[in-house]
Amino acid sequence: MEKKHIIITGGAGFIGSHVVRLFVTKYPEYHIINVDKLTYAGNLANLKDIEDKPNYTFVKADICDFDKMLELMQKYEVTGIIHLAAESHVDRSIKDPFTFARTNVMGTLSLLQAAKVYWESLPEGYEGKRFYHISTDEVYGALQFDGTLFTEETKYTPHSPYSASKASSDHFVRAFHDTYGMPTIVTNCSNNYGPYQFPEKLIPLFINNIRHRKPLPVYGKGENVRDWLYVEDHARAIDLIFHKGRVADTYNIGGFNEWKNIDLIKVIIKTVDRLLGHPEGYSLDLITYVTDRKGHDLRYAIDSTKLKRELGWEPSLQFEEGIEKTVKWYLENEAWMENVTSGGYQRYYEEMYKNR
Repeated sequence: MEKKHIIITGGAGFIGSHVVRLFVTKYPEYHIINVDKLTYAGNLANLKDIEDKPNYTFVKADICDFDKMLELMQKYEVTGIIHLAAESHVDRSIKDPFTFARTNVMGTLSLLQAAKVYWESLPEGYEGKRFYHISTDEVYGALQFDGTLFTEETKYTPHSPYSASKASSDHFVRAFHDTYGMPTIVTNCSNNYGPYQFPEKLIPLFINNIRHRKPLPVYGKGENVRDWLYVEDHARAIDLIFHKGRVADTYNIGGFNEWKNIDLIKVIIKTVDRLLGHPEGYSLDLITYVTDRKGHDLRYAIDSTKLKRELGWEPSLQFEEGIEKTVKWYLENEAWMENVTSGGYQRYYEEMYKNR
């Protein structure tokens, strides 16, 4: 069997690190090349347990650097790309849309073009190759409280600079299939949670704030609804779709697990307080309502029926079990959290790579 050489972009990030770990451990016959720029959200401490595996290589690089991406494609004879690298925080996109357009749109285009140039230079062309692009449910816009769900046929109506940049990158991926015949796949996923998530995101931020008795900022009245999926279940779905998904198709990945923000926050409070030995309700006074986010979408909810019907995937964890595991992980890994929140990991990497 021909050996697979797979680039995973953004592999030092939250979701990416789980995907890298899964592929490195499950497929020792594959060579996994983790390409990450190591921005604020990239942390190689997320992969300490597999960094010395013989089938794993880390490359510090910017996906917007076309020449570098082409060099990596040629050097490692890459047969597949799983593209997770992205700027993903809506609040940051509102303040700095240019960075989101550069990374999410031009970075994706750089990867696509590098893959095109390299794969088309081979005698077999695109045969046995795959470009898998991970996107978000936010490209679909917002839902009302009417029971409807996002499906693979839902019209794109992005409302934030972040979701607009992801929508654009999705279109480029599909265009490379339609124009050049590149074997592409796109998936759109709901909100992920679990270990190693950068603590600007709601769940790790609130766990940390509860531990340190800091305010818990809730947008508006906390009535916005999100569909939550445990990150390891997302990684399993990516594995399945990469190997068995239909070329040029789209799959939605969700948890069938909708929560109002305020209800989710109360579950987090209850779980953290119990695990820290606090009386029930001890941290409820930390809830602080703040001015709502600009363009804040009301509700997201993913219909994963197609993925279950065609490939047999479904979430493995109930939310209560997943949130228990997640809270325990953050409480037991305080050193990781401190290193991230202090920025110490970034200074370490800057020193490590400055002369390379």
